Amino acid sequence: MPKVYGQRCPVAKSLEVVGDRWTLLLVRDLLRGARRFQDLQASLAGIPPNILSDRLKRMEEHGLVARRFYSDHPPRAEYTLTPKGQQLGVVVGALADWGARHLYRRVSLVHSECGHPVELKYFCRHCADRVPGSTVSVGRRVSASSRSRAGTRSVRAARPAQTRSASRRPRTSAAVSRDVSTVSTSRSRAGRS
Repeated sequence: MPKVYGQRCPVAKSLEVVGDRWTLLLVRDLLRGARRFQDLQASLAGIPPNILSDRLKRMEEHGLVARRFYSDHPPRAEYTLTPKGQQLGVVVGALADWGARHLYRRVSLVHSECGHPVELKYFCRHCADRVPGSTVSVGRRVSASSRSRAGTRSVRAARPAQTRSASRRPRTSAAVSRDVSTVSTSRSRAGRS
């Protein structure tokens, strides 16, 4: 029986779908490609077959997994992540990164092409820049219609003080490039000192 938190929060709502034991481990294994039931059972030592079957059915009901039969007698299926399910790769990556830093330090999240560690970062499309996690929170999106109704002054007031001065002038792609190169140059200089 899935846990229901009864909260109006995207974290709680997400956990109602993927928060059961084994579900994110199934996502982790399915991120590598299609898997058969017996492959998943072998890769998840200790998962009872009825629990594996239940998790796969629930994931299919929520549109995270697609099932394709490759044999009729006996019926056998393979499972793949749907595009919606593949988006959970970021969640699994964030958990892997956190776990590698705090619980299981023998591994880290690496770029498969070069083998070097990667970092997870927040990026604001509106500001066209990376933002620190301390400035990120769950909140309502600012839509174009609410900006036009409320005026740009209230939108500016909602931003942190350090970004207000930059938002007074329109940000063209050239201005963004100049700002990014300035940040890169100042960081490289700071690293040499």
